[in-house]
Amino acid sequence: MHPTSIPDELTYHEPDPYRPARERGGLYLVARIISAVFTPFMVPFIAFVLLLFLTYLRIFPMQYKLTILGMVYSFTIFLPMLSIYIFQKINGWGIKELSDREKRFIPYGLTILCYVGCLITMQRIHLPRYLCGIIAATLLCMVICTAINLKWKISTHMASSGLMVGGLLSYSFLFQFNPVWWLCGFILLSGMLGSARIILRQHTLNEVGGGFFVGMFCGVIGILFI
Repeated sequence: MHPTSIPDELTYHEPDPYRPARERGGLYLVARIISAVFTPFMVPFIAFVLLLFLTYLRIFPMQYKLTILGMVYSFTIFLPMLSIYIFQKINGWGIKELSDREKRFIPYGLTILCYVGCLITMQRIHLPRYLCGIIAATLLCMVICTAINLKWKISTHMASSGLMVGGLLSYSFLFQFNPVWWLCGFILLSGMLGSARIILRQHTLNEVGGGFFVGMFCGVIGILFI
C-alpha cells in the first residue's frame, strides 16, 4: 500500500520506494523535475529579476539592481532554507517527520519570519511600494495558506503560480501594458506545475485549483492595495 502522508512542499521529496518503477520514469520524472525547479521559494526572486531587467526599471544602475536581488535572495531563499535545515538538525528530523501535518507548520513559520524581515528591510531602505508589494503579496499568501492548511491541505506550489499571474495582472494595471503573451506563458506554466503535482500524487485537483486562486487573489491584493 502507498504511504498516506504527503510530504511538505518546502522540503525535498525522496522517491517513493512503494511506487512501481514505471512511475519513477518518463512522465513521472518530468513531473518531479518541474516540481523541483519551480519551487515556492523561487517566485519572489524571479519576479524581481523580471521587473529589474525586462521593464523600464532596467535603467537602474547595475550595482543597485544586484544589491536588491542579493537582499531578496538572502531573505526569501537562503535564510528560509538554512533555518529549516538547522531546525531539522537540532531536532533530528528527516523528511518523514516534516511530512507530518502537525510538524510542517514549523517550516512555514520560519519562512514567514524571514519574509517579514525582508519586508521591514525593504521599507527601511525606502524601496518603491510596487517592489515591496511583491514581498507583501507573498507574505499574505503564505499566511493564508498556513491558516487554510489547519483544516485542508492546499498546494503552495500552485499558490506561488497564482501569485505570478495575479502579480502580472497588477503590474499591467500599474504600468499600463498589454500582458497577454506573458499571461499565456504564466498560465501554461501553472498548468504544467499543477499537472506535475497531481502526477506526483502530492495534491488533488481541488487542492491544486484552490492553491492557484488563493495565490492569484493575494497577488492582486498585495500589490495593488497593501
